[in-house]
Amino acid sequence: MKVLVVDDEADVRALVGSALGYTQADVELFEAADGDEALRLARSSTPDIVVLDLMMPGRDGFAVLEELRRESSVPVIVLTARGLEHYKIRGLELGADDYMVKPFSPRELVARIQAVVRRTTPGSHRPGLIERGDVRIDLAARRVWRGVDEVRLTPIEFNLLVELATRGGEAVSHEALLTKVWGPEYRTEGHYLKVYIGRLRDKLERDPASPRLIETVRGVGYRFAVSKD
Repeated sequence: MKVLVVDDEADVRALVGSALGYTQADVELFEAADGDEALRLARSSTPDIVVLDLMMPGRDGFAVLEELRRESSVPVIVLTARGLEHYKIRGLELGADDYMVKPFSPRELVARIQAVVRRTTPGSHRPGLIERGDVRIDLAARRVWRGVDEVRLTPIEFNLLVELATRGGEAVSHEALLTKVWGPEYRTEGHYLKVYIGRLRDKLERDPASPRLIETVRGVGYRFAVSKD
């Protein structure tokens, strides 16, 4: 497993590196002290996951995350001292897969790295095609189309869409979606689901402000409906 750690503090990079000793996997560690170096290493080393600080001189972590998401769906865990909820929501909106606040438990960080890699790595290829209105989901190729246009989704976005689409017309609870897509330890992390539903709507809905594909079922969760567009 190739891990890119991005933080301007050398002791934090060293702590993350030593924390990775808790994993049983072979780890190849790459380190970057600023945003520009992070992007260069992300392009040249093709990491399996990025652990990204937000508060860096020059190009900050938000800018790095935004640029990464234009180029790649590599999993990203934000690791930062910025613990306020609006920072967390912004990080998730820009495409972070998880968010941890310093100071952190090394064992918890490793557990989250393993969980993110597990849920963003395609397992055995599932055969079949899901068609809901003009949305087509190729399960084996992990590709999605709306009409004739292909829609580029991150692994978690894809997993969330599949979970909703396979249960088309059914109201799926917040807890069920969080448990299935993120894992049981995330079942109370409602902001994760809210942000990722928003990301799916931005990519799939004709008018994200008036969603017709991914409907909110108040007090319950969400429902994938056949498009009438």
